[in-house]
Order: sequence, then structure tokens, then C-alpha cells
Amino acid sequence: MAYFIFSKNSDDIEGTLSKIAENKSDLDNYNITQSDYKIIEDSQENFNLVKLNLKIVSKYNGNTIIYSDIDPDISDKNNIIFFKDSILLKEYINGLKKLIKNFLDSNKNHSLYNKWNDYYSQLSNLDISTIQFPMKKTLEQHFQDLNLPSLNTLQIP
Repeated sequence: MAYFIFSKNSDDIEGTLSKIAENKSDLDNYNITQSDYKIIEDSQENFNLVKLNLKIVSKYNGNTIIYSDIDPDISDKNNIIFFKDSILLKEYINGLKKLIKNFLDSNKNHSLYNKWNDYYSQLSNLDISTIQFPMKKTLEQHFQDLNLPSLNTLQIP
């Protein structure tokens, strides 16, 4: 089972998702006091959709998570365009790297350090010149399609 971690006592309030955990082991290794949060179990399928940025979590009601479709800034008639050019993709990657670096700098002995350090390296070494633009998928989906690790910053411990 996957886990979605929300602000406690925030039923029906949008934007209260704090983290996502793919499994119990990841959840137990997060830098949180679990009793301070509302933790809801959900399917691996829903976790993957959120991890790959194909759906967003709007809110929760009781133990039910309310999802929304991604509303990209740019779309054409048949396909969603997530990155119209390499500049936007580079900005996105730099934002991800900043969040990951903050974790890495403060958690050198954390059990998930190597996982995130490897992902940081993967982002740093991505050859954007090999990507065709407009890119009609998320970066996370792109990595999954290449059989590379794909993580979401909501998974940072």
C-alpha cells in the first residue's frame, strides 16, 4: 500500500498534502512525527499517478482522497504539452534539484540519502539535447519510459 500524508484535522481543505510514501518502509523513514499528520492508505495506481505528476491530490474527506486532473499551462487539441522548450524543462529540473539538495545537505546519514543523491545525479546528468520538444509528458513519465528511477519531491523524507 502507498501512503498520502496530510495536515491533520484538515478535511475538505485544499492544499494540505505534505508528502507521499510508496510503502511502509519509506513512511517509517520520513522525518515526521506520524501522529501529527493524517495518513491515508491508497492504491499503488493512485500513488503512481501522483508520483508521475499525472494527477494531483486536491484534498481529503475522512479517509477518501480527492484527486484532480493536471491542468497544464499549454495544450494542443490531442496531446498535453508539459514542456514547450528546453528552457522550461531546465527551470523545472533546477527547482527539483534545489529541493533535493536541501534534503541531502541536512541528512547525510539518512537511510534514504543514497536514493535521493542518485536521483540528484540523474537530474544533473540528463542530456536535454536528446529530448524532442514540445515534450508531451512529464519529466517523471519520461524517466519511467526510459526505465530510470522516477521520484516526486513529495517523496523527500
